[in-house]
Amino acid sequence: MSTRTAPSLSYVAFGERPLRRLSQLFVGLALYGFSLSLLVRAALGVNPWAVLYEGLERQTPLSFGTISAVVGVVVLLLWIPLRQRPTFGTVANIVVLATSSDLGLALIPQDLGLPARAGLLAGGVLLNGFAVAVYVGARFGPGPRDGLMTGVAAATGLSIRLTRTLIEITVLAAGWLLGGSVGAGTVLYALAVGPIAQYFLPRFAYHARDEHHGAG
Repeated sequence: MSTRTAPSLSYVAFGERPLRRLSQLFVGLALYGFSLSLLVRAALGVNPWAVLYEGLERQTPLSFGTISAVVGVVVLLLWIPLRQRPTFGTVANIVVLATSSDLGLALIPQDLGLPARAGLLAGGVLLNGFAVAVYVGARFGPGPRDGLMTGVAAATGLSIRLTRTLIEITVLAAGWLLGGSVGAGTVLYALAVGPIAQYFLPRFAYHARDEHHGAG
């Protein structure tokens, strides 16, 4: 009985097949940002970081996408004491997510009926997990939030899973206190997005040249 080995997701140099990988990166990030707009318009609860963006949007004149970019830059500053180094993928994450999420919010109408909102929620969660697999699989380095998670885990000795849980609980609580929406969609996202991304990752993870040569 054969088993599928987990794909390598470590950073691959920018110069290796850049056109193929850049197109995958940008498509994945654009889909991720659009998936956030689906979750927001569903109005049934969003993922923890989007709860924070929504909460800050209620407290400031900035758009959802602009706030996601500002938060991304602030998180990036937290990398400095953690000795994390940003990559092209890190910067692209900030810019493309902000643009595509605001575009999606401009295109999708508000105040839809419950059946339509339930459809947006299901579609948003599925698209989000798929998009994660696509852009992470391009292997251009972590986004600001993922880099914060790995940096804190390395600095504290905590597991990645525990570190991610603690960060997302903190972000969720802060966003909820600021007025962000928490609901059934938040729970569905937490339960479903990981398995969805894990299913698609082996299908989109780029295999580096030295990995091909080393296989045998």
